[in-house]
Amino acid sequence: MQLMKASWMEVEDYLRTSKAVLIPIGSVEQHGPNGLLGTDALCPELIAHRAAQQAKILVGPTFNVGCAQHHLAFAGSITLRPSTMIAAIQDWTASLRRHGFERIYWLNGHGGNIATISAAFAEVYADMSFQSHAPAQDLHMKLQNWWQLPGVAELCKELYPVGDGMHATASEVAVTYAGYPEAQKQVDMFPRIAPMGEIRHAHAYRQTFTDGRIGSDPSQATVEGGERIIQLAAKSLLADFQTFSA
Repeated sequence: MQLMKASWMEVEDYLRTSKAVLIPIGSVEQHGPNGLLGTDALCPELIAHRAAQQAKILVGPTFNVGCAQHHLAFAGSITLRPSTMIAAIQDWTASLRRHGFERIYWLNGHGGNIATISAAFAEVYADMSFQSHAPAQDLHMKLQNWWQLPGVAELCKELYPVGDGMHATASEVAVTYAGYPEAQKQVDMFPRIAPMGEIRHAHAYRQTFTDGRIGSDPSQATVEGGERIIQLAAKSLLADFQTFSA
């Protein structure tokens, strides 16, 4: 069940049986010569929607712009300041709580979001703590990175034992290709496996990693590999979400 495709009455009916909602959260940033700008938002979204096909869970709209300032030297990348993102997460959470949601599961697709999402959680819980009385409605939030779901890292290593890398990985590009096969891109890359190094600000990033990749060879990404990752990740996500929402 997708919140964006549901009526308010359907959401109200859902809340009679569950107080949990799953929110994909990601980023809009360059992913090398053949990766989609929306990769970090599309990966958790694809996995969440696949899980929702297998059980009655509610998937909210994708929070698709995150903290990606270090990618701004590459055309098309969009970022929020950490303070802006924290405020937005607070407002999303407050909106959902107002309707009766008590468990909010954030499925993340971008490593650069982790610190800011955690800070947003701390702000939300601080607001609750400063209230003079315990709130009538409790709240539990969870941050889960899709690539850290049980079994996913092992499968990615099996599929791409050399050159999966750190950014613009073969695995994440494969997931987006499985979801959007018409968006596949064939691009020659040199060197085949990009160098590793430090990430700081946008200008230094572009100078160090000229085509955007870090330690990766995403040219080996395939639809078939991406489909295997989505299937396993969705299964692991469903089990973890059901435990969280119980």
